Amino acid sequence: MTTVGLLHPGHSAEDDYPRIETLLTGVNVPIVHTGPGEDAHRVDALLDRGSAERLAAGTEELRLSGAESVVWASTSGSFVHGWDGAQEQIRTLAVTAGLPASSTSFGFVHAAREVGAGRVAVAAAYPEDVTRLFVRFLGAAGIEVTGARSSGVATAAEAAAWGPERVLELVRAADRPDAEAVLVPGTALHTVACLPELEAAVGKPVLTANQVTVWEGLRLAERRGAWSADLGTLFARKGE
Repeated sequence: MTTVGLLHPGHSAEDDYPRIETLLTGVNVPIVHTGPGEDAHRVDALLDRGSAERLAAGTEELRLSGAESVVWASTSGSFVHGWDGAQEQIRTLAVTAGLPASSTSFGFVHAAREVGAGRVAVAAAYPEDVTRLFVRFLGAAGIEVTGARSSGVATAAEAAAWGPERVLELVRAADRPDAEAVLVPGTALHTVACLPELEAAVGKPVLTANQVTVWEGLRLAERRGAWSADLGTLFARKGE
């Protein structure tokens, strides 16, 4: 059994993670909720959400769960700090937890490289200013964003209320012919159940926040053999 511990802000779409557990053999994904602070897709609120103090509060519970790695399960609560700030965030988390650590934002970077996508489209529920920060973060990682679509959703609670048809509409609208994958940031969106449908709609890999969060934790735990035909291209091949 491989245990990937997640620090999760609030209570939006975390039911995606038990679904992933059912689709992967021998994977346990305990969740510790950090408390979201103010539920707002605003830069000041997002900076507070990913503060070292908030993340540190949940690390002891994750250690007791037997976690082999820890992932800050927030995209915007990471990339909003910028590339260097997000790096410092996970370095501090690793020291505090005493475990290999990462965040959903870096999960997107590593997952895009895994599927061979150097050019991507971004399908974000965020307001435009927050989406631009994600595009800048990807650019710092050497990933070219050929197009980005923002839906202007103001809170995680609003994003969590979206059904699969709205996620599909967003992905289709964001896709570009020269994009090698479509990235869907935001752990508040329910995406796991519709990953095969999303990829079929655009004919290329679709990477979503909750999917890459677990994949990143498994990568850190050196568990590369977890796979499922129902979790998109990222999990579709048996690992070493």
